[in-house]
Amino acid sequence: MKTINNQSMASLPKIICLALFLTHFGFFVEARPFTESSQPMTFQYHKGSLLNGKITINLIWYGNFKPIQRAIVSDFITSLSSSQHESQPSVSTWWKSIGKYNHLANPKASTTSLSLSLGKQVIDETYPLGKSLTNKHLVALASKAGQQVNAVNVILTASDVVVDGFCRSRCGTHGSSYISKSTTQKFTYIWVGNSETQCPGQCAWPFHQPIYGPQSAPLVAPNNDVGLDGMVISLASLLAGTVTNPYGNGYYQGPKEAPLEAASACPGIYGKGAYPGYAGNLLVNPTSGASYNANGISKRQYLLPALYDPTTSSCSTLV
Repeated sequence: MKTINNQSMASLPKIICLALFLTHFGFFVEARPFTESSQPMTFQYHKGSLLNGKITINLIWYGNFKPIQRAIVSDFITSLSSSQHESQPSVSTWWKSIGKYNHLANPKASTTSLSLSLGKQVIDETYPLGKSLTNKHLVALASKAGQQVNAVNVILTASDVVVDGFCRSRCGTHGSSYISKSTTQKFTYIWVGNSETQCPGQCAWPFHQPIYGPQSAPLVAPNNDVGLDGMVISLASLLAGTVTNPYGNGYYQGPKEAPLEAASACPGIYGKGAYPGYAGNLLVNPTSGASYNANGISKRQYLLPALYDPTTSSCSTLV
């Protein structure tokens, strides 16, 4: 296992879903079934703490990932709060809309800024916990990057790693765990699996043919990697859920046992005009033919899910 920092990485060049979040062992589960609800949505703030201020995102890579694959994700994280002037629409513009939740939760606060930065990266290619992981294994892996209140530890498992519930009921999870037995403070974490060989039709749509539901030709992935581009979609959704509902008592719709959160409340929507089997009117790279809706750093392009706008009670897209 080795740890690298942001500087050392700088040189490296779903199906349509009603995302079902289940509460299990402190996890919020992102799944991607194929139906889309047309019922009006009403989000409620449950008076719990939201993540705010400067948040560090630490990445734990479990299994074999190519350097270019790690760069796709690390560039995405950096793009979320980038000060560079990327072409519009941008990843940072998508992320800024999350700030509306903090402002609504605490309108009298002098500042409700939320910025993310890429922290350390832990690369663990030796599979010390094996290739079949449980929820307890995920918590243990999340702890490898340290346990801090102002950080989110993201576990990314390789395509040959099996995780409880992966593909059957979830593409990733987010949750929290106590920093120690002697404190009430918690740290937050996310897990996302690479579905390239296990269930791309579930967790990498619209870059792969769905396993059921309306059938249409898959889109070309913007980073030419179906598994990693699918992971970015799940990671983006789970980051939005983590900061707006980090401990299960923030913003969500529906019952606490199966809440819909900032991104999962807008299943299968990536651009205007989306409907079951169709991701929406997206931008297309004229050279590669890839579909995307957000520009990031290093001239990267990504496809990001729509976010629920609590001020308009509707799903908002970048394009």
